[in-house]
Formats: sequence, C-alpha cells, structure tokens
Amino acid sequence: MALASRFPDVEIPDVSVPEYVLAAGRDRPDAPALIDGLKGDVITHGQLAAYVDRVAANLHARGLRKGDVVAVFCPNTPWFPVVFHGIAAAGCVMSPINSLYTPDEIAFQLKDSGAKILITISLFLDRATAAAEKSPVDEIIVLDGAEGHANLFDLLGADAPSVQVDIDPANDLVTLPYSSGTTGLPKGVMLTHRNLVANVAQCKPLINIGEDERIIAVLPFFHIYGLTVLMNQGLAWGGAVVTLPRFDLEDFLRTIQDHKITRAFVAPPILLAMAKHPLVDQFDLSSLTSILSGAAPLDEQLALAAQDRLRKGADSGVSVGQGYGMTELSPVSHTTPDLGAEPPGFSGEVPKGSVGFAVPNTECRLIDPGTGQDAAEGERGELWIRGPQVMKGYLNNPDATAGTVDSEGWLHTGDVAVVDANGCYTVVDRVKELIKYKGYQVAPAELEAVLIGHPEIADAAVIGVPDKESGEELPKAFVVRAPGSEITEDAVMAYMTEKVAPHKKVRFVEFIEQVPKSAAGKILRKDLKNR
Repeated sequence: MALASRFPDVEIPDVSVPEYVLAAGRDRPDAPALIDGLKGDVITHGQLAAYVDRVAANLHARGLRKGDVVAVFCPNTPWFPVVFHGIAAAGCVMSPINSLYTPDEIAFQLKDSGAKILITISLFLDRATAAAEKSPVDEIIVLDGAEGHANLFDLLGADAPSVQVDIDPANDLVTLPYSSGTTGLPKGVMLTHRNLVANVAQCKPLINIGEDERIIAVLPFFHIYGLTVLMNQGLAWGGAVVTLPRFDLEDFLRTIQDHKITRAFVAPPILLAMAKHPLVDQFDLSSLTSILSGAAPLDEQLALAAQDRLRKGADSGVSVGQGYGMTELSPVSHTTPDLGAEPPGFSGEVPKGSVGFAVPNTECRLIDPGTGQDAAEGERGELWIRGPQVMKGYLNNPDATAGTVDSEGWLHTGDVAVVDANGCYTVVDRVKELIKYKGYQVAPAELEAVLIGHPEIADAAVIGVPDKESGEELPKAFVVRAPGSEITEDAVMAYMTEKVAPHKKVRFVEFIEQVPKSAAGKILRKDLKNR
C-alpha cells in the first residue's frame, strides 16, 4: 500500500538547476550569496550569476558541449558553487570526486564517467595528475593556479560569448555523483535537472525561511547532501552559504558565532562534539535556530543532549532534528520540519529518533523482507520510495538500476523503517550490507577487491562492526592468509591505508581459515557477524 506524504504536493518548475537556484538572488543582487568562513571573502548573488555565465561561456569556448562530463575534485570553497552552476548552465554534467580519494579511486571515476576535464586545486594536483595518467582527460584546470595549467581566471575570462543551451530538465543530467547504492562497487548516479530542482522545491514547505538565512557549509559539496541541501537549497532561499574546507571544531564554532549562522546541516559526529566537547561553551551560538542531521542514523539521546546543551548554554531556541535520504534520491525523502511547518493536522513534536515526514510529492511503502508483501500497520518493513527525486538510473549499468528501481518506479532503499500514526518514519535497521561511517558509504565488496589484490592474501571478507563511541560502524576484515604467508594485522591495515581513502580504512583484522560462502559463492556475512 502506497503511503502518500502528509504534505500537499508542490509545483516543480520545468527549468534547469541554475535557473531555479539562482532565481531568488536576482531580487537581492547585492546580498551575500557565498562567504568564505575562514577568510571572510564574499560573492554576492549578482556576482554569482555573472560568474556562472562566464564559466559556462569559457567551458563552451574550450569545446565542451551538452552532456559532456566535467569532474570536480575540490574541497568546499565559495568557488565550488560557481563552478557547479557554470558547468550546469553549459549543459554539461558535473561529477564530484571525494576529496579523500586516492589516485586509483579518482582514476576509476574519471574513466567510468568519461570525464573530459578535471577541475581541482593545487593542494590536490599530485593526486589529480597521477589519476589522469591512468585515465587521461583533455585538461586539468587548477582553480588557485599551477604552472602549465589553466586557472579560475581563465574560467572567468570576459572574451568568450555567453551561451544559451536548450536543456530538457526531465532527461538531461546535471550531476553524476558516485555511490555504492544498496550494494557493490561505486556506480555513477544519474541525476537530472528535474531531480535536483524537485528536491529543493520539496523541502521548501518544511522550512520557515528568514530573510537573512546563513547556512554553514562544512559538509562537503562533493557529497549529494552538501550539494543539494546546503549549497543549492541555501542559494535558492536567497540566503548566504558560509563555506568551510573541512571540519575543525574550533573553526566551526567560531564561524557560527562570527557569521551569526542560523542553520547548520550536519552529520552525527559533529553533533557528538556539540553535545560533549568543552570548547562549545566558549562560543556564542545563540544565532542558531535549527540543526538538522543526516547522512547516518542519529541516536535519540545524542540529539536531546546536543539540543539541551545549546538551549541552556546560549539561551537559544535551537531545535535538533534528523532527515533521511540517499544519493539515488537527490538526496532527501524524509525530514523533520521546523516548528510551525508541520503537515496539516499534526500537533506535538517529532520524536528525536525519527527522520520525520516524507517530503511533498513522495510516496512510501514498507515491505516485509520475508514475505515481499506490504508490512502490517506499525510493523517494520524495507522502505521503498517513489517521487520526482528518484534518480534516472546508474550510468551504463541497467542491471544495477533494475535491482534498485523497479518497473513501477519504486526505489528500494535497503533500509528497514517503521511509521507511526502521525506519519513520522523511523529507520531501525538495514537490509543492505553497506557500512556507514561518518556519513560515508563504504562498500565491503570494494574493500574485499583491494584486499585480495595483496599477494599474501588468499581470500577476504569485510563487515561493519559497531563502534560504541560513535554509534556507527567500522570496517573489519576477515583475512585468509596465502600459503606460507605470515602477514600481520598491522601489515594488512598499513596496506589498506595506502590503497583507499581514510574513511574506508580497515580498522580491525581477524585471520580465519576460510571465508564462509553460500553454494552460489555469496559471502555469508551474517556468519561473520555472529562470530
């Protein structure tokens, strides 16, 4: 049985992402749109629109055309949104690359996406160059400059004529982030202009937007949460997005204080620090009205602890809530609304352990994993979602697409949820095997493939094991030594540290005689979890 959102449907404009997101700023051209949280540099809404026009023009002058992929390997800066919207306005597709990726991981994404240009910064140039040697691109642009490479000023050059590209929002891609989906190796998630426009429009009724909203953007723009919820949503409100290149607690707190941040979108590890770290008491955080957590499950007690501390410490009315989504959903399907923005007929408070309500234009089903039938009222079931935010599919992977989105348009999330009488959803478990660590998805299959590449490892399996301190999971490897090998735990972990990004590192190693597998060769992870 399909469960409709408790909110009325919203209109989804049939326009491109830049047209929709930058529209609010046209009435406030002199208001700040992007602020560097550390340096204080400002790009106004008027400047943003002008810079986007220039980037689109100069990409066309370089020979790029509609549908071409531009990879962006860059931390959060005020220029990231300029580059993203310039690529989008050119009709091209931006494929964001995780800032922590190794050259091998970058090379895989460059090749799989078919990227023609790689945009990066000088600090990342060594990895970018090493990746491009394995998966060549036409050009590497270094925003802050490097000898032999074009830079930001070349992208903002005045000579190239402006371009107008005919974009079909429902079918043309705007971004190609990579996700492990419900299982397996990373895959390109095809998100259209309509997907992203819809998701910003869907979230708008749940938020009491002030005239001078200031959103702190510490979660990375290369992650769909950062790209849609922090960057595009903030700009679409006509507010200011205040960027930080990485999370440092003192910088984060000082930026909230000095820039009078009104909203913070975070992941649970940041809330853990806000609930417990003594440094929090040294800053005035009273400007905050809302903290919303996503990307990983938020414990109810942690949410309450953070909220109580902030309300007490700064006499603030800040509320702490939680949302839910995934890359394949652009990413939001559920979230906790602001006070006063709840759906019609709802009274009370959304439970802290809940991910809130389905956003407008969204249908849900809860399917009993055992029977494949709709779960009974109040019973748990795998969460299926249908709506305009559901991805177009996985790039060049129809089998994986069909395994995630069925013929009726339902996206099977792999997460187990329950819904209460008010329509509040709580995610309680997951069917899928992915390990979620600090908001990132870690695919066991990917780590297993790297492990087996070691000459002294005959076989391997990876599972997530609970970390009591963070409430998240850490990757643990079960390793079968090759005959005659005496490889140690430390050697295995050191090998993985060299091969994968920090959030994918194996944290525990256990040597076993044989990896348990089914007759079909599937690793029996439940057997390993039960050890």
